[in-house]
Amino acid sequence: MSDKENVNNNNETDTNEVAAEAEAVENELDLLQDELAELKDKYARVHADFDNIKKRLEREKYTAVEYANEKFAKDMIPVVDSLEMALKSAEADAEPQELIEKLKEGIELTLKQFTTALEKHGVTMVSHEEPFDPNIHNAIQSVDHDEVESGQIVQTFQRGYKYKERPLREAMVVVAN
Repeated sequence: MSDKENVNNNNETDTNEVAAEAEAVENELDLLQDELAELKDKYARVHADFDNIKKRLEREKYTAVEYANEKFAKDMIPVVDSLEMALKSAEADAEPQELIEKLKEGIELTLKQFTTALEKHGVTMVSHEEPFDPNIHNAIQSVDHDEVESGQIVQTFQRGYKYKERPLREAMVVVAN
């Protein structure tokens, strides 16, 4: 073989190699494009699922907030029933003293029902027997008192209430000097 034939053979081999490499690159490019299309599709589906979950959770949150007081309301219905019965019993024919005693008893039972329902839902009365605490007591007056230490509560004008640990209403109290 002559040098010219060798060069031609080498050129043909190089051309074949370049063509083979180009074809391999093209195949790899096709595979990568297919993979990219697949990943884009997966991303779109995951994104859509995420949006659906987000919307569902938002609806559930709205519903939970909307109906958050449902249990509390159900626990208040017996109290309303008791008050209605007390009103009906006031219309009964009875001696005034007997009627007053029954009404007093009915009001006491209703108040106990009310207090129990409130406590069941985390609402408690502020104790007037504990030392004065400006976070839960409102001192509306201070008086000299020989029997009680300074800073102790002498009298409660209006009870206070807490929801769990947060004050709902401060107790209005008289404090000893």
